[in-house]
This record gives sequence, C-alpha cells and structure tokens, in this order.
Amino acid sequence: MRLPPWLRPGATGRDLALAGVALAGGLALLGLGTHLAITPRPGVPAAAFLPSLVAVSAAVALRRVATRTGLALGTAALGVDVALGTTLGTALIYTQVLYDSCVFGPPRLWRWLLRVTVALSLLAAVGGALVWGHWRGVALGVPVVLVGVVPVLTGISVRQYRDQAAAERARAAEERARAEQTARLAELDRREAVRAERSRMARELHDVVANHLGAVAIHATAALSVPGLDREQVASSLRVIRENSVQGLAEMRQLIGLLREPTTGGGPAAGDAVKPAEEATRVRLAELDRLVGRMRSAGLAVRTEVTGGARPLPVGVDLAAYRIVQESLTNALKHGAGEAELVVTYGPTEVVVAVANPLRAGGGAAAPGAGAGLVGMRERAVLLGGGFTAGPADGCWRVRARLPTGEPA
Repeated sequence: MRLPPWLRPGATGRDLALAGVALAGGLALLGLGTHLAITPRPGVPAAAFLPSLVAVSAAVALRRVATRTGLALGTAALGVDVALGTTLGTALIYTQVLYDSCVFGPPRLWRWLLRVTVALSLLAAVGGALVWGHWRGVALGVPVVLVGVVPVLTGISVRQYRDQAAAERARAAEERARAEQTARLAELDRREAVRAERSRMARELHDVVANHLGAVAIHATAALSVPGLDREQVASSLRVIRENSVQGLAEMRQLIGLLREPTTGGGPAAGDAVKPAEEATRVRLAELDRLVGRMRSAGLAVRTEVTGGARPLPVGVDLAAYRIVQESLTNALKHGAGEAELVVTYGPTEVVVAVANPLRAGGGAAAPGAGAGLVGMRERAVLLGGGFTAGPADGCWRVRARLPTGEPA
C-alpha cells in the first residue's frame, strides 16, 4: 500500500505525525502512572509532567526544519522532567530527539553530542559510586548510557550509512555523466572523421577528374568555336582530348580501386577489380616530365627548373607536391596567358614547388572552375604541416607550396 504524499519520507506531515504518535504514547504512559524510579518525588501531580512531555514531542516535530532548536527544546524539557521525577515517556521521546539530531543535524553536532553523552555517563557512574559509597553505584550511569549514548551511536551509524549511500549515488551519477560525455565525444570524433574523409575524397576527385576534364573542355571548345580548322589541327585537338580522357579514366579507376573494399573470395574479380592502394597514389614528383608534356600538348608553354638534389620523398609529400603542381598548371592553362614557369626546390628538410603564370588579359577563363582547386591545394599543404600561398603579384598569378619532408636526407 502506498503512503499518502504527506506521510512520505522527507515530508513535514511525516514529522508532525511522528510527534503526534510520541505525544500519544507519552500521555498513555503518564496516564498509567508509570515512572522511572530514579529520583521519585512523592506528591508531584501527573499534570505537572504535561508541559515537558508536550515540549519534547514538539522537538521531534522540529527534527528536520530546526534541528538545533529541537535539541535545545528537548534537552530543556528533559531537565524539567528529571527535576520533577523523570517520566518514562519523556525519556523515551528524548532518545528520538538525540537520534534525529545526529541524523539530520550538521556533523559538528553529532560529534559534540557523542562527547557530552559519554562524559555525562562517566560522571553519573563515578558520582553514583561516590554517593552510595559502593562500586554498585556505577549503575547510575546505565540510564544515562541508555538515554544518551545509545541513541547517539545509533544516529551516527545511520548518518554514516546514509552519507555513504549518497556518496555512492553521486559517484554513480558522475560515472553516468562521464560515460555520456565519452559517448558524445566518440560521436563527434566519428562525425569529424567522416567529414575529413569526405573532404579528402572530394579533393582527390577534383584533382583526378577536374584537371583532365578542364583540358578536354578547352580543346573541345577550341575545336568547335574556331572555324576553318584543317585536319591536322582537328587531329591535334582530338589527340589532346583523348590523352587527357584516357589518363583521367586511369586515375579514376585507381581511386575507385582504393575506395572499394578488397574482395577476399575467388573469381575473376578477386585479382582484377581491386588494385593496391599504391596504385592510387603512385603519381609522384619524379613524373613531372610526363605532366609537363601533357600540358605542353594541351597548349601551355611550361618552363621547368629543378634545384637541389632530387631524391625520393615520403609518399604523402610526393603525392601532395604532384597534385599541387598539376592543379597549378591546369589553372594556368584555364585562366592564364598560355605560359607558366615551374620551379621545384629540394631542401634538406623540405621541398618547395612554385608555379607562376602571366594573367590573361581581360581576366576571362578558357573553362569555368568551381573554386575548389585553391582550397584543395591549401588543405594538402596544411595537413602535412607545411605552408601555402597563392595570389597575383607583378602581373602573374603565383602559387608556392612548402612541404616538410622530415629529417635531413
């Protein structure tokens, strides 16, 4: 059976009900004439004990809202009751007051109560032995122990168990909060990883597809827009279109092979459908001659200069440098005046690529762009811990990328 709300733990009605029950019990004991035979005082009417009984019961009602006040009121009521003859009901209710003071009061209060009740018990035992002149007089301390020390120790034990349970709940709540935070961080990391992978894939697709399709678009536009082209000129444009188309398809096939999960089963596709990861990243700075040759075939006059000792580079640096040069030369073909200068500098701990091309008169472009090329080049350099600059200077568009290669070779 569920208790009504006003009787549930922590409710004020529960404290008032407990005080009422204590008062009713004390009145019943008082009505029966039951006393503790410690300091009997004949001739004291039963009505004289009512104020102290009511006061100690009121102290029970104050156990949560005013613990110190309830303790002071209960102690004063017990003192009056002891002076009149010490009734059993008041003494029993006072044990509840001490218990509540230890459970609901501040920590300093229960420590003080323990010291005081133990001291009073010792004083009562020593005083009884001295007054009666016999060791059996120590029995005078027994009522003090029962009324004072035992309730205090019981309240301290309950208080400690309650505090320990509260600490356990707090630790459990902290662990739950930490677990939720860890889950949120893991989700954020997952989303960031997905976003970074999508950016990397977009960058690779742009470099693989857009550069070759840009050259295709330029020569297809020229073949369609210039009237009276002879067969040799048309054939030259078609050769450039074919070469860039084949190269773009090859690089696209390598990238798809890298993204696709490798097949573990047998069959024809097991060895042919998926290429190793190295195939998708096999382009490197040492193959610039082939790239420059394609750009020259597409109509871009490229002057190249390599300084420092050419050497093998880390795979990431090699691929990034090649893609930056590829994108820069493609932009020079689409937006420049038909010529470009490429400088590759090998340093002890870095490699620097620089591309400069004169700006096209009027600012027009032979083929439209999406504006993602500069972003991709900058991302490649930053991811490797290098630097990237691009912009107009002295009538030219200049691109410079510095890529660290690690320890000196």
